[in-house]
Amino acid sequence: MEVKLKDTERLEDLQCQGLKIIQDKNLYTFTSDSVVLANFIKTKQNDFCVEIGSGCGVISILLSAKSKFKNCIAFELQRAMYELTEKNINLNQLQNKITPVNDDVDNFNKYFDAGSADVVFSNPPYMKDDVSHNDNVVKDVARHDSTLKIDKLCSTASKMLRFGGKFYLVYTAERSAELICQLVKNNLQPKRMFFTENGRGRVVLVVIEAVKGGKSGVQVLPQLTTNEKDGKYLEILQTKYVK
Repeated sequence: MEVKLKDTERLEDLQCQGLKIIQDKNLYTFTSDSVVLANFIKTKQNDFCVEIGSGCGVISILLSAKSKFKNCIAFELQRAMYELTEKNINLNQLQNKITPVNDDVDNFNKYFDAGSADVVFSNPPYMKDDVSHNDNVVKDVARHDSTLKIDKLCSTASKMLRFGGKFYLVYTAERSAELICQLVKNNLQPKRMFFTENGRGRVVLVVIEAVKGGKSGVQVLPQLTTNEKDGKYLEILQTKYVK
């Protein structure tokens, strides 16, 4: 499909079944967090999925190739990022699988009934408001949790999900205790989780699968190194934790 790029945009090959993604240097660009999460999510053929905070749409788009699902609604609060999600969905001809929505997730029941989602996933903003801010408003909102606090994220995911439905997310490791507390408070029991390390000895992220109404007990998977010391992504990113 022919696509016209803005001066600030670039087209990248996702190296997955011919999928491509447009990124805009003036907006928030995705990192390895999104790839890790997309590899970890498990869906079934008839699943109805919801993404909270789609950014450029990369997770939903990758998931369309890596797993099976019936359809997905991708919420994005920021208009510029929503338009980029829409552009990337069209680029990859996934209009019949992924529907972008430019709205606050508080309003999700305008689009589907509470308790009807099989899988919800999110790579949310996880910096606190007291952490240094970016002059670029779009990037700032994408990184700081001012519009999507951890309690709102977990309570909204729980409301969306059916009993037994799964919530997948990636978050900063230093707030993992706070995250798990909010998950349990909202009847989302962590069932599988692992931490990522940046190749320089620092643990940076926690990745969790939680089940609505699940029994307590979590499988802690081996730690994943996401970058080699020279900055290159490890091949293991593409294969680990998929099965």
